[in-house]
Amino acid sequence: MSHHYPFNSLCHVDGQWLHSHSGNSIAVHDPANRQVIGHVPLLDHEQIVAAVDAAQRAFTAWRQQSLGSRAALLRRWAELMLEHQEALARILSEEQGKPLAEARGEIAYAASFIPWFAEEARRLNGQTIPSHIPGAQLSTLKEPVGVCALLTPWNFPSAMITRKAAAALAAGCTVVVKPAHETPFSALALAQLAKDAGFPPGVFNVVIGEPQMAMETLVRDSRVRAVSFTGSTRVGKLVLQAAAQDVKKVALELGGNAPFIVCADADLELAVRVAVAAKFQTSGQDCCAANRIMVQRPLYEAFLVRFAEAVRALKVGPAMVDGEETAAEIGPLMHQAAFDATQARVEDALQRGARRLVGGEGHALGGWFFQPTVLADVTPAMRIYQEENFAPIAGVMPFDTLEQAITMANDTEYGLAAYIVGNRLDVVHPLVRRLDHAMVAINGVKFTGHPIPFGGMKASGLGREGGSEGFEPFVETKYVCLHHHGQF
Repeated sequence: MSHHYPFNSLCHVDGQWLHSHSGNSIAVHDPANRQVIGHVPLLDHEQIVAAVDAAQRAFTAWRQQSLGSRAALLRRWAELMLEHQEALARILSEEQGKPLAEARGEIAYAASFIPWFAEEARRLNGQTIPSHIPGAQLSTLKEPVGVCALLTPWNFPSAMITRKAAAALAAGCTVVVKPAHETPFSALALAQLAKDAGFPPGVFNVVIGEPQMAMETLVRDSRVRAVSFTGSTRVGKLVLQAAAQDVKKVALELGGNAPFIVCADADLELAVRVAVAAKFQTSGQDCCAANRIMVQRPLYEAFLVRFAEAVRALKVGPAMVDGEETAAEIGPLMHQAAFDATQARVEDALQRGARRLVGGEGHALGGWFFQPTVLADVTPAMRIYQEENFAPIAGVMPFDTLEQAITMANDTEYGLAAYIVGNRLDVVHPLVRRLDHAMVAINGVKFTGHPIPFGGMKASGLGREGGSEGFEPFVETKYVCLHHHGQF
């Protein structure tokens, strides 16, 4: 796994590289060929508790460091990520399966959060409050909460760590990261670079254990004061329940079921181009992916023809063959369960009357590759309408009135991202206001980044990441009332 840089495949606690006490480890597979690319230790309960010990010990000195010195270490960390962008991208592609161009993009995106939060921490301002108490001075300060547990997913194994960790660390917190066991090497590489950047021991720890045990050990430890989780809504609810026992701050970035609304006045070519990008990035394994593509009736059939054509042209394959980059745009699904669920959703839709325009089954490459798929005439009775399709399968459906589009778009427990393609401001703006989704992109696919508040409504989560709002889970407001007793 070195990729020309001495990256480590052991857990990282208190500045040390750790084997498991029990000797247990887990194999990591390349989803493109399902071959083992390495092993990582599965730490036991005591070792995960020791990571919290280390973070707790490191917290006092870290919070007392000047903003400038914390910022300098964070900036160095980001610089090292960009210096080793290619090595990190190759590790990411190998364990996650996404094309190298996407992996390089993720490393740049991941690194961008670090200097942003390092600088934004200078604006964690308190305030003075006009006093309602005679002879008293009232003010607030922003304090770091303490040790933070960061639980991250496999679809963006670098960016989901830095987006959380940069905010927590810049605010003066210390962190214990638990990455997905499918993609641990990206997290361990970030730990190596944090160590090389000069982070004090215990400030940035990475642990891998049996998933349920590791999550519960971290979330139930009373010294962990904030938990930030990205993953499924099902597991997010478990995290929230576990965090409730001693009332921690919790941020949750959960699933999505993004509507993609094409208005009758939309530019057809633009609508197709944006829909392909919004649906098929990360092979569809993205919580912001367009999940239900809704096209106003006058454009419906023309859109289907163009969209199917564009999807048929997507190149499917591994990111690398014999270490050389390929032209693949769509990688494999992450594991067998994802493949089986995708197949079941497509079969369900076809049985309930969907029209298959492209794809619909496992790819000729075999393994966990699935054909990019377009299904037309999707209805609310189908699983691909109701469920988050973490796969390269697109369900398209017509609508007549904008009222119908709003009802359909909001007909989901989720509320993360939504997309609109249309040219009339008097149509688009009321649509934006009435969508129960926390992020809306209009006439384009790119909307995330370090300065924006990323997050969801309803079952899509709590809190925001990025932007100035990204600090919220990791800071407390402390109010101070200073009585003068008349001596001034």
